[in-house]
Amino acid sequence: MDSVPLLAVEDLRAWYGESHVLHGVSFVVNRGEVVTLLGRNGAGKTTTLKSIMGIVGKRAGSVKFAGRELIRLASNEIARAGIAICPEERGIFASLNVRENLELPPVVSPGGLTRARIFELFPNLAERLASQGTKLSGGEQQMLAIGRILRTGARLLLLDEPTEGLAPVIIQQIGRTIRALKNEGFTIILVEQNFRFAATVADRYYVMEHGRVVEGFAQPELDANRDKLHQYLGV
Repeated sequence: MDSVPLLAVEDLRAWYGESHVLHGVSFVVNRGEVVTLLGRNGAGKTTTLKSIMGIVGKRAGSVKFAGRELIRLASNEIARAGIAICPEERGIFASLNVRENLELPPVVSPGGLTRARIFELFPNLAERLASQGTKLSGGEQQMLAIGRILRTGARLLLLDEPTEGLAPVIIQQIGRTIRALKNEGFTIILVEQNFRFAATVADRYYVMEHGRVVEGFAQPELDANRDKLHQYLGV
């Protein structure tokens, strides 16, 4: 693993209008890792992903990707640098079919997955190419939302609540996909309320409270931190 993190976030602060949401978030993500941000609703997890991508009203601090400072770049420039986000609301275009949704984002660099490889990960999509995006099931929409960013060549994937509202069999498929993507060299930041799911894919965890990272530990330390996690997460 590289000594320099792929992503280094330091003292990241963010605002929506006058509302100060992030209060100095700091963490690192190494190349090839799956890192999960945990915390209760409102802790700042989604805002952290949006701040990395530059899609909040105002942000300050430092976000370095492969050593390059991104904090003053626009979101489209950040995407071209090799970061892609799969938002919680999925963002499927109702007027486009599956094929059109899949091919809409531009390829930003070599190394993106081919359509054939995406269909290996998500066979359902291959059968629904002509279907309107919003006529898919919730699970199929999530597959499409993830598949869409895999084409772009981005090497850091930001996945916001990818299992929310999905059936257990689809959650298992999403888990298999995340593990396969890690094996193919992708780096992933996962925001997830489903801690049981996160525990099956994550290498490391950061716990957020009130717009700050308050705890961090690796997968081998999970058992030793379970009681503390239950207190933080209220489960």
